[in-house]
Amino acid sequence: MIISISGSSMTFTIAIDGPAAAGKGTLSRRIADVYGFHHLDTGLTYRATAKALLDAGLPLDDEALAEQMARDVELAGLDRSVLSAHAIGEAASKIAVMPLVRQALVEAQRAFSVREPGTVLDGRDIGTVVCPDAPVKLYVTASAEVRARRRFDEIVGNGVPADFLEILADIARRDERDMGRADSPLRPAADAHLLDTSEMSIEAAFQAAKSIIDAALNK
Repeated sequence: MIISISGSSMTFTIAIDGPAAAGKGTLSRRIADVYGFHHLDTGLTYRATAKALLDAGLPLDDEALAEQMARDVELAGLDRSVLSAHAIGEAASKIAVMPLVRQALVEAQRAFSVREPGTVLDGRDIGTVVCPDAPVKLYVTASAEVRARRRFDEIVGNGVPADFLEILADIARRDERDMGRADSPLRPAADAHLLDTSEMSIEAAFQAAKSIIDAALNK
């Protein structure tokens, strides 16, 4: 289903935030596919910046260099399978706290958000910082235990050994880091719709999100 929005220069932005492994990525991709919108996992922009630094053998503690790499990130070329590597994620967590890097990537993400006919952006600060005026804001969450179990099942399902307690501890660390940082902490926007997927299937979560989106589109 492709949504036609009246007006030759209008777009429609859906902002989706939430903690790690809450299901926002899967939900975001499905929404984008169903509505014919462009999708951006903003977390990958930080990972792409980190990978560029690693590939060039550059330090991860030089904010000026990191900002330069951030401004050169090509949003159309983000490869999830490559950027999901653990080492890249660890490096990304180090540069993601740098204000100049965040500023550069937020600018790129905002530019992406106005693509026609619409966009779906998911991350940690979309509804609060990147696209505060988005007509639809969703905050997708689940308990830490449920999120750890999903991540564990995903890893084991790919034939890789995993330790549930280690994954749970990692989820807790990421939550603390994301919610406690001074710049753009993870929190629901005041007008965001909360979707707790702890006991919801992806289909139920999608249908709930679709009802919210359709209502906004029909205004």
